[in-house]
Amino acid sequence: MYSQNKINAFVKTNPILHEIMNAKPISWLNPEIQSMQNAPKFPINIGDMRAAEQLWARYAPFFIKAFPQTEESHGVLESPLREIANMKSLLETNNGEIEGRLFLKCDNELPIAGSIKARGGFFEIMSYAEKLALQSGLLKQDDDYSRLTSPKFQKFFSTYKIGVASTGNLGLSIGIISAKLGFQVTVYMSADAKAWKKDLLREKGVTVIEFDGDFSEAILIGREQTKTDPNAYFVDDEDSEDLFLGYTVGALRIAQQLKAQNIKVDADHPLFVYSPCGVGGSPGGTAFGLKQIDGDHVHCFFIEPTHCPAVLTGLVTGEMSHISVQDIGLDNITDADGLAVGRPSHFATKISQHLVSGVFTIEDEQLFQLLAQLKDSENIFLEPSATAGLIGPQRVQK
Repeated sequence: MYSQNKINAFVKTNPILHEIMNAKPISWLNPEIQSMQNAPKFPINIGDMRAAEQLWARYAPFFIKAFPQTEESHGVLESPLREIANMKSLLETNNGEIEGRLFLKCDNELPIAGSIKARGGFFEIMSYAEKLALQSGLLKQDDDYSRLTSPKFQKFFSTYKIGVASTGNLGLSIGIISAKLGFQVTVYMSADAKAWKKDLLREKGVTVIEFDGDFSEAILIGREQTKTDPNAYFVDDEDSEDLFLGYTVGALRIAQQLKAQNIKVDADHPLFVYSPCGVGGSPGGTAFGLKQIDGDHVHCFFIEPTHCPAVLTGLVTGEMSHISVQDIGLDNITDADGLAVGRPSHFATKISQHLVSGVFTIEDEQLFQLLAQLKDSENIFLEPSATAGLIGPQRVQK
């Protein structure tokens, strides 16, 4: 908890915090950003990203057998990178010209879970399951991983438990993949989580524990309860290297998709990326990955709800994951359930501190406007939280 004198000191040093505390839509440029040449040594590198990509490749036979809808893509879980020229024209009508072309990375179309959270959530459970199976001698890395669907492996994994706290999509991803492998799964859901996501998890055989409080309460209790069991593993959205690594593989895929569309990324053709942001893991992993590939030619911005600017608060005050939005008087309430978090990721925010170009905040009303505009102009329907990045191109030009 921070004293009022401490908060006043933060405001005096960073006056924009006053607007953040009053839930105003703001645009903040990061004074701590560094070129990739001068950036500090990070705990992961592009070699780790390539290794993560190989884990996905090893699991392809498993996905084909466990989820037949992935057979056509040969067990590769990927979404299209789609140009949205009609939406660009609509945005320009209301707010002025947007330079360049506008694309949407359609992770709402990712097979099985339909969310970017599957990139991190699936990866962490895949990594944990592989580790257990290798250590037990039941599996070798050069095996056909479709074996993981057999009764022998189902019985083996059923002796282990998985726990995760979520506002919705991460829990959905963790629950689906964990249950399919045979783990006992418990998802600790905050009050923001949508009922249909809880119902779907229960249909998959997942135990869902609901809270009246927000994500911070759910993750605190979930972490404590899971870690008391030696056969249980907690997926910690506030401090997970594996989640982050899973998201970086998405950056490798985006780079491939840009190349396939003959889109250059260089000094004369910079790439601007606008990502909805909750705890900061998925946008942070994407930013890190793209920066590893194309360096300073990539400029990444995060977008958060005005009532839940967790990463922005941590970066502006310099307190990182130690401070929450409640500490500065915000209620952490938004209809964008995927972004309804009060405290940023410890692991991701330390990395994003030197990589993210800036953070914008958006009011809920505008999220719904963008949702309707995207449906009308492109016939693409997203959750409210996923539309947040659409404000980016015109905010950055102001």
